[in-house]
Amino acid sequence: METKKLLMIAFAIAITFTQEQILVFLPNIQFTVLLMFVFASVFTYKEMFIYVLGYVLIDSLYMGGFNLFYMVPMLLSWMTITVIYQVFLKQSDNIYFKASLAFVFGFIYGWMFIPFHMMQTGIDQFLPYLIADLPFELVMASTGFLTVLWGYNPLVRVLKISLNQPVPITVK
Repeated sequence: METKKLLMIAFAIAITFTQEQILVFLPNIQFTVLLMFVFASVFTYKEMFIYVLGYVLIDSLYMGGFNLFYMVPMLLSWMTITVIYQVFLKQSDNIYFKASLAFVFGFIYGWMFIPFHMMQTGIDQFLPYLIADLPFELVMASTGFLTVLWGYNPLVRVLKISLNQPVPITVK
């Protein structure tokens, strides 16, 4: 892997982690889904794996000291977004499709944590936990939808220009 790509991955991890910590006082409002989509548009699957793994390790160390009940579902969910993007979205130019999948991902992310939190806290009833978590999932889903809808194209354009990659010309 070339040095420029490694530096881009390191900067991507730093940007993703920093924005999340700046917005930590707002529950489930963050630009992480948007940034995952943006970086997945220019990174290969292997580069995305390195990015996600690095981000999750740093975030887990900072937030929970490598707590497996926090780290494993986070790793699973962010890797899910990587696979979904690479398989379904990489070739698509439809921003509404991308924003809709970002919306769905807000729920997928929350659902990945449910079994781990239930085991950790000893909660044995799924439905009350799910109902209590739905408002937070809805906030994350809505934030993902709006940020991808409004920010994805401009950020991808800037990133591709900085990497000397071809930028598609959009005609309105």
